[in-house]
Amino acid sequence: MLVPVPDEDGAPFWEYAARGELRVQACTACGRLRFPPRPCCPHCRSFDSEWRRMSGRGRIWSYVRPHPPLLPAYAAQAPYNVILVELADAPHIRLAGNLVACADAPLDSVDTTRLRIGARVHVAFTETGGMTVPRWILEKP
Repeated sequence: MLVPVPDEDGAPFWEYAARGELRVQACTACGRLRFPPRPCCPHCRSFDSEWRRMSGRGRIWSYVRPHPPLLPAYAAQAPYNVILVELADAPHIRLAGNLVACADAPLDSVDTTRLRIGARVHVAFTETGGMTVPRWILEKP
C-alpha cells in the first residue's frame, strides 16, 4: 500500500486526519477554501490561512476502476476503485480516495454495482503504514 508523503503545505491536513478530522485550508483574508493546500491564496494572493473543519460528507463526483493497476504497490489489490468526492460543505473541492465497506476494509470491499455518480458518502479514517488516511463509506439510503 502506498503511504502519503506530506509536504510542508499539506502537513496539517495529515495531522488533522490523524485526529479523525477532515479539514481544508482556507484563506483568512478572503475566506475562500482551497485544496490542494498551498502557501498563497489563488484568489486574493494572501499568504494567511487556517484549516477549517469539514462535515466529512460528500457525494461521488467521479470514479474509476484501474485495470491493470498503474502503481505496482497496488498490484495485489487490483481491481480497486478510486473515487473523487465533492465535499458537501465545499462543492468546488474534490478529494480523491477509495470507497470501502468500513474504515479498515480492503480497497475492493464494495461491490462495483454500488459505485455511482452522485452517491452520498461520508469520510472514515484508517491507519496505514504509519499514516492516517481518509476513505469513504456509502451513506445509508
